[in-house]
Amino acid sequence: MNAEPSENRDVPWAMQLVVYRDRARPAREVDVAEAAARAVVMLLADERSAPGGPWHEAVQTWRDVQIRKLVRRADGKRWDDVQALPGVTVSQEAPSAAADEHRTAAVRAFVPAPVQPLPKQLHKLQVSGTQFPAAGASATQYPVVTVEVAPGLEISSGKLAAQCGHAAQLAWEAMPDAVRERWRVDDYRVRVEFPAREEWAAVRRPVTVTDAGLTELDGPTDTTRAWWVERA
Repeated sequence: MNAEPSENRDVPWAMQLVVYRDRARPAREVDVAEAAARAVVMLLADERSAPGGPWHEAVQTWRDVQIRKLVRRADGKRWDDVQALPGVTVSQEAPSAAADEHRTAAVRAFVPAPVQPLPKQLHKLQVSGTQFPAAGASATQYPVVTVEVAPGLEISSGKLAAQCGHAAQLAWEAMPDAVRERWRVDDYRVRVEFPAREEWAAVRRPVTVTDAGLTELDGPTDTTRAWWVERA
């Protein structure tokens, strides 16, 4: 994943996200989505992504073209293997009431790169069909940023994680510097909510993600949006 940004210009770029999956005690879908959103922003905010840092040129190339994200899943040794690739891992605990049934969610975001060729640690991981149980609402209280998911999407947990990552990224890029600093201090916590149709239609938010409809969705579709608390 260290391809020079000047290379492979004709090959699509993407930020790869890998979600840890425990077959016996899978994480909740909402916790996976929140961990993915946080991982994306933490990678972008990392000093290694800043001008002069080793990740900056790759991140900038990807942002200039298309902020595509691909979500894969791994467990056991395969999860351990991908930790050696440059990126950021975020864990999101399940609420105490669900901890006996659902494990902590974990997502690693990787430095953007061309989708081909991929390091073998990522190439062997599956993309499609990544699903986690939709078991309960978010346990995150009083975050700086909230991501809302459009009702009736019927998308996989992997697609949901990518869309929440998009919304969090656009929020991070659009918000005032003072809010961005408060979010950093808050460890980039995100609350993911699933409003009813009436709630979704009743308000507007500063950030809306419209998916191109290349996978899972039939044509351009508003999938997620984000808003933030202006003052503490």
